[in-house]
Amino acid sequence: MPIKEEIKVALAKEDKTLTDVINVMNEGREKKDTLSNVSKKIRTATLRYADAEEIADVLGYEIVWKKKDKPND
Repeated sequence: MPIKEEIKVALAKEDKTLTDVINVMNEGREKKDTLSNVSKKIRTATLRYADAEEIADVLGYEIVWKKKDKPND
């Protein structure tokens, strides 16, 4: 599933908006992210991995790498 869809699903499950998440992310930051900037990064698939991790963290999720099952040889 593309990151855009993953984030949309997580936002819906947690009943949060991207604005809510960005506001939490910006707490204590000198340089603030904007809704339009983050939305564009998500839409164009140019979101940095660290930002995706931070979004997940704010929503109470973690990104997990899972080994694919090997097909039968």
